[in-house]
Amino acid sequence: MKMVKSLLLGTAAGLVAMTGAQAADLPVKAKPVQYVKICSLYGAGFYYIPGTDTCIKIGGWARAEYNLNAGGSFNPIKSSIFDRTTADNTIRARAMVTFDVRSQTEYGTLRSYIASGWNSTTTATTAVNSPASDGLYVPRAFIQLGGFTVGKAESFYDFYVTPAYSNTTIVWGSDTGGGGDFVLAYTAQLGNGLSATISAEDGQARQKGIIGDTYIAGPMLPDFVGNLRLDQAWGSAQIMGAVHQVAVRGTAAVGVPTAATHAGDTYGWAIGGGLKFNLPMLGKGDNISAEVNYAEGAIGYVGAGLGSFNISHGGTTGVGNASDAVVSADTIQLTKAWGVVAGYSHTWNANWKTSLYGAYGEVDYGSFSPANADWNYSQIGSRTVWTPVTNLDLSVDVMYQKLGTSQVTTANVATTTNSDQSAWQAIFRAQRNFWP
Repeated sequence: MKMVKSLLLGTAAGLVAMTGAQAADLPVKAKPVQYVKICSLYGAGFYYIPGTDTCIKIGGWARAEYNLNAGGSFNPIKSSIFDRTTADNTIRARAMVTFDVRSQTEYGTLRSYIASGWNSTTTATTAVNSPASDGLYVPRAFIQLGGFTVGKAESFYDFYVTPAYSNTTIVWGSDTGGGGDFVLAYTAQLGNGLSATISAEDGQARQKGIIGDTYIAGPMLPDFVGNLRLDQAWGSAQIMGAVHQVAVRGTAAVGVPTAATHAGDTYGWAIGGGLKFNLPMLGKGDNISAEVNYAEGAIGYVGAGLGSFNISHGGTTGVGNASDAVVSADTIQLTKAWGVVAGYSHTWNANWKTSLYGAYGEVDYGSFSPANADWNYSQIGSRTVWTPVTNLDLSVDVMYQKLGTSQVTTANVATTTNSDQSAWQAIFRAQRNFWP
């Protein structure tokens, strides 16, 4: 028995030694490497760029839409005779990619943001069968650090956010979000959600033309913008103001490169206010928002989507000139304008939401204006969005617009009768969002 026991122990020891030797020859399995490391400092969707302490978030969307009696992205028709010679329906495909890059510094968060897009759009209000126009656009490219913002961003005058309620361009809102503006701004955080901003912004983004003359090509002073804003759980509020330089070239004689005389430079201005209330008691995500603006010589702040109207239906025509001033005998008279815009959004459930929106405003040209040049414009519409699966929005937006005018011009007196004009518009859109 002792012999058998010794033999068994020796065999076991040999097997253990052999196994250890074989194990020593096997490759050691490395710990898994985390190639994408989540960055939780700035919210969902950020991750660390490998080998750095910089966080990045990539997002964007792809969109296809059909516009009835409207330009691309439901831009209201401002010039049309609504007959068989024009193409008032527009088809657009558009894509956007965004990059949000952030890191921590001794001066606070350093952020750079880029949004760049491509679109292909059939041409509205022109000859039938015109080819689609393709283009690249960059509505955002800015840097932020320590309260400073520099680059192309949304104007700090803006408050009402158009896409929250509609797919259309709201003529009377100050929203520049779709195209952006060049800014150099500083924002001070005052505590409890209160902030104050001063900003120098590109004045050409708000220019609306001059009757009897034209803006100088430059250089011009930037627009100076300021706001005081409050953001809290119940919603937001803001008051804002802007100063805008009005400088004209002067009228030169034939063959003379520069004008001998011109009206002196002057300054337009604008003031506004906005309120937004969150209404969770009516539905998850429900809210209502409104903005009102008044301006003299800076009507682009009353309506960022403003443009001159010339609309005809049959034998009637409506005209509405969008200009910051009228010049007569080298004297500038600033145009006055005011407008209000509002929207309400209701969420029915996780798949359906509906909004109602509207706008109204008036333009007053004063004593220098052409005969009966004052005009008004109104919009009312509703959008319903169906989200059948996450990040896919299918929407229908219907809007009614009316141009109120009594202006008589040389161009339309001989051929048509002056009259108010109105039109219905609709947009059908599919949009796939791919941000987290």
